[in-house]
Amino acid sequence: MANPWRGDVTLNLDGQVHTLRLTLGALAELETTLGEASLVGLVERFESNAFSSSDVLALLGAGLKGGRCDLSADDLLHAEIEGGPMAAAKAAAALLARAFVVPGE
Repeated sequence: MANPWRGDVTLNLDGQVHTLRLTLGALAELETTLGEASLVGLVERFESNAFSSSDVLALLGAGLKGGRCDLSADDLLHAEIEGGPMAAAKAAAALLARAFVVPGE
């Protein structure tokens, strides 16, 4: 069960609900993957709606790793995401928001 206090976000991939979370290790890997000096640039891209589908996939992949899901990058690339690209983008944005904001604030 997803716990927003822990930063959890759920996403249905290929008919299976997964809990995603951006752990510190997942965030560090995400910075490297996206070539960002810090996550501030990535947050700014999402806040200004200037993010790419690659950003979304990278965030979801990091969230899956942080949530201890062993889905490969290739599996994610070909997964059927319930709700389509919009649901994927919303989940990615929620991951970022929950990584840096305490729920209820």
